[in-house]
Amino acid sequence: MSDLERQVRQYVPDRFESLVSGVRFGQFVSVGVVGAISDNTVLAVLGLGFGVGDMAAKAAGVETAILVMFLVNEHWTFADEGDAGRRSFAKRLAKSHLVRSGGVAVQLSVYWLLTQRLAFELVIAGTDLWFLAASPIAIGIAMFVNYVAESVFTWQVHQDDSL
Repeated sequence: MSDLERQVRQYVPDRFESLVSGVRFGQFVSVGVVGAISDNTVLAVLGLGFGVGDMAAKAAGVETAILVMFLVNEHWTFADEGDAGRRSFAKRLAKSHLVRSGGVAVQLSVYWLLTQRLAFELVIAGTDLWFLAASPIAIGIAMFVNYVAESVFTWQVHQDDSL
């Protein structure tokens, strides 16, 4: 266990200690990259290949990413969590959609705040590129919110069988 992990664990209640897993968090971030690739691939294929409008193609991309990320999380990141069976799977899928919609709202709110309300500039070669720099910040915050919410609500990693 690293020094940083030990420091973080001292502030996390024992019941939520499983949230501090560096391995699980790394897996979750990796899954997010897969989701972003899925989202952008669907967006490009529908928009460029089939002439689907931007917002409809983006909505399909987001939904595809949510499904892909759920399935990878279900079978990799949280493979040892949650009850077996179709009903439990369906409940986790529904919860994941609900949780992810919260993450989308967080991401858009943070991005709006960073780009519309705060007066930051990142001028490179005469062009303000702050909007590009703000995006990964918003994604990162939303990813953290999604990780905690998915861990606690979707896969309930904090549940103790003895309770």
